[in-house]
Amino acid sequence: MAMVVKNNMSAVNTLNILNRNQSALAKSLQKVSSGMKINDAGDDASGYAISERMRVQIRSLDQDKQNTQNGNSMMKTAEGAVASTVEILKTLKEKAINAANDTNTDEDRRTIQKEINQMVDQIDDNALATYNGKYLVDGSRNSKGTATCTTLSNGAMSTTTKWASALTSLLSRTDESLNIQSTDNITVSYVRQGRTYTTTFQVSTNNTLASILESAAFNGTESYTGTSLMGTTRNEALIGYDKAKNSVYTADNKTALSIESKGDGTTFQISSFTMSITDNTGAIRKTANTALDGFNERIRAENKSEDNALVLQTGVKANQAIKVSMTDMRSLALGLKGTDGSVLSVQTQDKANAAINTIETALQKALDEQANIGAVQTRLSYTSSNLTTASENVQNSESTIRDADMAKEMTNYTKNNVLLQAAQSMLAQANQNSSAVLSLLQ
Repeated sequence: MAMVVKNNMSAVNTLNILNRNQSALAKSLQKVSSGMKINDAGDDASGYAISERMRVQIRSLDQDKQNTQNGNSMMKTAEGAVASTVEILKTLKEKAINAANDTNTDEDRRTIQKEINQMVDQIDDNALATYNGKYLVDGSRNSKGTATCTTLSNGAMSTTTKWASALTSLLSRTDESLNIQSTDNITVSYVRQGRTYTTTFQVSTNNTLASILESAAFNGTESYTGTSLMGTTRNEALIGYDKAKNSVYTADNKTALSIESKGDGTTFQISSFTMSITDNTGAIRKTANTALDGFNERIRAENKSEDNALVLQTGVKANQAIKVSMTDMRSLALGLKGTDGSVLSVQTQDKANAAINTIETALQKALDEQANIGAVQTRLSYTSSNLTTASENVQNSESTIRDADMAKEMTNYTKNNVLLQAAQSMLAQANQNSSAVLSLLQ
């Protein structure tokens, strides 16, 4: 075998193998130390791209989960404010029922009124609840809608009943006579702007539901008549229109009496529209009153509003979100206070009775809003759970693509380390063989 010094090909070949083994060892070391079999695009271009897209999705899902948790915290803040209002309304109804009892003196009722005034003010304070500087239940988070009139509907009287029907001919829903006599007295009352309007006069043979509404001068000191404050009346299944201007009908689609406020929005809303009958001795006609007291608020007054509903981003795509609108929980919107600051009065028995129904209506509004917020909380909980599951599944898929099998990679690392050491030894041997040429020069 020729002994060539200038080009020691054995050493050159061994060196190349050494370099390859060193590079393989470095990659194995990188995989073992990082725990990933794909550390950059050079390791697996397509796998790297897929893995990176999945990592983006995982981070997006985790942020969505955080969004739902923050949204749930916001809803809890709103729910707490509404829950407090519900408790206050419960107490208000107790106070109104107490004030309606004639065991109380006028002085007692004035004392009760002071309590009511403070509690109504607290309702307004509750409506100013904020989360991260955002007001929640003060009416600023309504969805887009047109102004709506309050609609009161009575389904307790016969389907044949008209506003033009004589009081003495009124029938119950089962077509039984209400037994109203021409010598009886009728008291009409309702609440608007926190003020109770009421008047009493004899039934007579000529009075109809419509004539009472048209001719009554409320409070005796104001120029208002029924038609000044009450608007459209209907004798049909159509009740009125919601804030989206959709037609609303009675639940059984049968004819009912309904009446709308004269104007739209919360400042014109009416509540506690009642007509009570007493005979000429002052005794209460319970059957008649049960039917006449059946005017319930079917459509609540809403102010015109732009779309200011809260948007909770809960998805990885644009506009993949939950939209949440919250109702105005101020005392004005609940019918407990007027724009002039006047508070629902219980200082007479008549006003206390009207207040009972007004508070009941307000309580129903508050409970509806509480249920609405609770439904959003439930949805957010389900969404959070779903996002957690989705994130875990994507993480598992990404791990399959990118994470290293540590047992396998340790085996490769050990193999490459042994090969490197062998190459180093053989390189030394090849260099030693070439040095034998020096003996010829001695």
